[in-house]
Amino acid sequence: MSEWVHRVLGERFPTIESAVSEIAALKAQLELPKGVIHVISDIHGEAKKLRHVINNASGRLRPLVEELFKESLSDEEFREFLNVLYYPAEILQIKSEALVDEEESYQWALATLTRQFDLIRVMIRNRRRKTVKLMAPKEHRELFEVLLNYPAGGHASVFLEVQLREMVKRRLAFPAIRNASRFIRNLTAEELVVAGDLGDRGPRLDRVVDYLLPIPNVSLIWGNHDVSWMGACLGQEALIALVLRISLRYRRLYQLEEGYGLLTKALEQLANTAYADDPAEHFVSKRTGERDPLLIARMHKAVAVLQFKLEGQLVERHPEWEMDDRNLLRKIDFKTGTVELKDGVFPMRDTYLPTIDPKDPNRLSDDEQQCIDRLRESFITSPRLWQHMQWMAERGQMALVRDRAVIFHACLAVDEEGEYLPLSIDGKECRGPEQFEALNKVIKRAFRAGTRASDDDKDWLYYLWAGPRSPLFGKDRMATFETYFVADKSTHKEIKNPWFKWIHDFEFCDRICQQMGVAEGGIIVNGHVPVKVEAGESPLKKGGNAVTIDGAFSEAYGDRGFTLILAPEGEILAEHHAFPDPIAAVRDGEDLIPTRTLLREYDRPRLVGDTEEGCRIREQIRVLEELVEAYELGDIQEGGR
Repeated sequence: MSEWVHRVLGERFPTIESAVSEIAALKAQLELPKGVIHVISDIHGEAKKLRHVINNASGRLRPLVEELFKESLSDEEFREFLNVLYYPAEILQIKSEALVDEEESYQWALATLTRQFDLIRVMIRNRRRKTVKLMAPKEHRELFEVLLNYPAGGHASVFLEVQLREMVKRRLAFPAIRNASRFIRNLTAEELVVAGDLGDRGPRLDRVVDYLLPIPNVSLIWGNHDVSWMGACLGQEALIALVLRISLRYRRLYQLEEGYGLLTKALEQLANTAYADDPAEHFVSKRTGERDPLLIARMHKAVAVLQFKLEGQLVERHPEWEMDDRNLLRKIDFKTGTVELKDGVFPMRDTYLPTIDPKDPNRLSDDEQQCIDRLRESFITSPRLWQHMQWMAERGQMALVRDRAVIFHACLAVDEEGEYLPLSIDGKECRGPEQFEALNKVIKRAFRAGTRASDDDKDWLYYLWAGPRSPLFGKDRMATFETYFVADKSTHKEIKNPWFKWIHDFEFCDRICQQMGVAEGGIIVNGHVPVKVEAGESPLKKGGNAVTIDGAFSEAYGDRGFTLILAPEGEILAEHHAFPDPIAAVRDGEDLIPTRTLLREYDRPRLVGDTEEGCRIREQIRVLEELVEAYELGDIQEGGR
């Protein structure tokens, strides 16, 4: 290691004692049980459900609370304390209305905080104190430090009493309780991994991201719905149309207008101008709402046609993608009202397409061009959309490995023999896991450039949405056009890549895990494809080393969900059911406990030293030992000199 590196490191550890102290703590950390990691996928805008799953730690928090308090609390007190942990905002609103006496408020706050910190002391037994301190909110660090030592000693009880009474007097005790519940939430898992598809279909992508943003230990893997929003934020016009179409299909306009301040007036004007007499019967939203359903249907059709035109232009720009079968407006016979698809020629059930010029079907009309220009301006100038999408770009990646779990959203495209199909990225032919690294670079590069990113980089975000070899998609086509315009349902079928057959094969999955750096005992973890539990499907694949954790979280798909828990004792699947409304849960004392299944049990509990985190810690120890040696040899002087 160079002298310059020694000096930089010496600023953090300026003496032999400080460096050796850190080495000792790191070596001790290697012998602790590994942290619990929760993996969840395909949230699809369901912020309330996500909050419920995270706050109850996928069912792992309640048994600990029962062990500590079940004998000492009444049933009512026990339910109330669980609600303080699960739904602090709602329960504290109720208590603020009920507790009008200051002394009563003080006693309730003291009892609640004391119980919270009884729980916290148990939860931090296997964590370094300096890490725990960093997780505590700055405004309450001193109070929390006192509570950690209460009543065992370290501070006189009056020190806590005076602080808390002053906070009660100024109505600041309840925020401290809420922050303590968030502190517990952050301690329940070493890391939360979200394996893609934060938005679409469900109500509010913006609220999902708002909830995840302040959680310090979140890692994100991109799904195809994520990259569609990210591309729209950068101004990729086909993806702007796509995001609007899905929002209109599921009638989720609040996330556009209220959540991100995106203006849809231009699209409304296009619908009123070009489709004023159109019944748009095949574009009726899947939900009802306050706005005129016919107007919503016409807007839906207008943006769908706009999307198909922009997709056709994009496919023509990229012949290397071999997606000409998706250039569908050019395959319409406008005289006969038919469209030529892969499987033959089919009649169209809707031939009212007033903005399409049969001689140049992908060309935007003047009204459409004006509309997309205004929409693009709205998307690229929304500060809140940029904040959220930049967070997703910075925090996210295509795949990651946690302990023995190899986690990515959908698939790696293979042929019928299970061999990787190539994809040319940045001029290099990439196969298998190579694609993850190459696509990471494209997306990170695009967001560093922002709206000035190259068209090619922005276009990759569209390919990831629906490209036949996209590792975020995994089908031969996105049959959106056929669903709207062709009555024959055989044309709506999207053929899955052979990956979804091979993922049941143990040797196939084990080979991929090894290529991703897991030498033995690996398990592939994907989302993307909802598990049809009601049809007898199992999330665990037949080979036993692959699992799909898309549990149909979205109301549109089934109102269920899965969390994969990577615990020291093994891999546990938590299946969630019928999520409650937070207000109803607090009022009725509900606690929906997920069904938990042990997928694989380890021979012995795994330690930090057994994981990739252990490898990083050993590397830190090696570097620190070199620093100590440099001090001892006099290559650099202690004290940062």
